[in-house]
Amino acid sequence: MSEYDPRLVAPTCLYLASKAEESTVQARLLVFYIKKLNSDEKYRYEIKEILEMEMKILEALNYYLVVFHPYRTLAQLLQDAGINDMSMTQLSWGLVNDTYKMDLILIHPPYLIALACMYIASVHREKDITTWFEELRVDMNVVKNISMEILDFYENYKISDERINAAFSKLDFKP
Repeated sequence: MSEYDPRLVAPTCLYLASKAEESTVQARLLVFYIKKLNSDEKYRYEIKEILEMEMKILEALNYYLVVFHPYRTLAQLLQDAGINDMSMTQLSWGLVNDTYKMDLILIHPPYLIALACMYIASVHREKDITTWFEELRVDMNVVKNISMEILDFYENYKISDERINAAFSKLDFKP
């Protein structure tokens, strides 16, 4: 795929992903918004080009569009660990949501991401599930490294109250 223009490949992947996840975005709307957001001629692709690139991407993927997400694994792991605490479940789920803002899902298997999110949530909620982790016979160094990547993301992208208030003041809005 490296021989193709990434400005065409990226929106085509978005289009294909929306179809695969059954949240279809019409190709004509995708093209419309790309043109609306970018006045640069480099981004001016037509529907036909998006659809042609879709076929090339499908061929490159051997038509295999199954993507595994950490959510199913997380639900199973929480149940297996006997965690019925709603705050722990919500925190773990929220952490998984935030991992989609990172490249973790491209690097690590979904079950390790789910475990890392559970690990962070258990430490944050002061739930001792170390015995359960030991029974899994999973490499805790890997789980802890993924956990650190998630925490680093929060550290690097934390929004200060000053920035929030400055944004609200620009909007003439009082929180």
